[in-house]
Amino acid sequence: MNFIKSISLAEIDICNNALSFLQSAMWGEFKSRFGWTAKSFLIDWAEQGAGSLLVLYRRFAKGFSFAYIPWGPELPEDYPKENRAQALAEIANQLKPFLPRNTAFIRFDLPWQDYDANFLSAAGFKQGTPVQAPDTVIIDLTKSCEDILGAMKPKWRYNIGLAEKKGVQVEEGSAEELEKFYSLLNETAARDGIAVHSFEYYKTLFEICGKQNFGGDGSKLRLYTAVHEGDTLAAIIVLFRGKQATYLYGASSNNKRNLMAPYALQWKAMQDAKEMGCEYYDLFGIPPNEDPAHPMAGLYRFKTGFGGQILHRPGCWDFPCKKAIYIIFRIAETFRKKILDQKKRK
Repeated sequence: MNFIKSISLAEIDICNNALSFLQSAMWGEFKSRFGWTAKSFLIDWAEQGAGSLLVLYRRFAKGFSFAYIPWGPELPEDYPKENRAQALAEIANQLKPFLPRNTAFIRFDLPWQDYDANFLSAAGFKQGTPVQAPDTVIIDLTKSCEDILGAMKPKWRYNIGLAEKKGVQVEEGSAEELEKFYSLLNETAARDGIAVHSFEYYKTLFEICGKQNFGGDGSKLRLYTAVHEGDTLAAIIVLFRGKQATYLYGASSNNKRNLMAPYALQWKAMQDAKEMGCEYYDLFGIPPNEDPAHPMAGLYRFKTGFGGQILHRPGCWDFPCKKAIYIIFRIAETFRKKILDQKKRK
């Protein structure tokens, strides 16, 4: 039984209607500025119409490439769980002729919530190292502001009120203020042991989203800063797109941490998202569970304290095209991840 009629190359604007910004034309344009090649495809499903697919690929070693599909494919509504793995394998096989001949594997960062790991393994997929965090917290913005606040932990409501009482001002910053954000981001990275992109990375994202209705999907990117008596204490970057707002990046100072500026920032972004017609606010990434030993345990506590629904996705699943090269890549990737995790714990 075939689940896919065909896959064909398409113009990038076919991705404008993708549910996730990671499958959008905007994201393809953005990543193409940083070493990736972006291609868009039309998937003609056997029984459920057609859909788009954004595929990124790049070289990882001399003579070899890999393809990465962030939060795709987006399946037709009510697609049967038992057919998903085989449909994914068909997509991988039909994509191969469109990719460089030296493509070692295709990595799918799956957006689904309902899946069976056994089916994926039986279809030839291997669990890969996560790129996007598989787990997140989604705030329902269709509720009233009072109900959203009421769903938060009491300490979180208190901290939001404390920041306001102490005079923390949340302001919408311009792209020109990115240097303040980046300075705070480096301060955060040194404190928490995390890696950051170059300044050009964040600047380019604002430039692309700042184009007049880029890609026709209405994406808007905002920088929020929390200021107290002239000191910028924290900042966040939030993407507004369609029915969803997504908290992408955040940074905070070591100064005046008792004023709880990050709480005020998140609440302001949620309120603005609700006012703009968004139905969901994605806090975009938490550890898989409440494990005190996890290097990002503090992030789990912070984000889950805002209430909302915790979602668990499958993470990355790889389709090997050149098995020997793929095995070598995975050994190196696993070793690198262990080193990074050790640095975070320290």
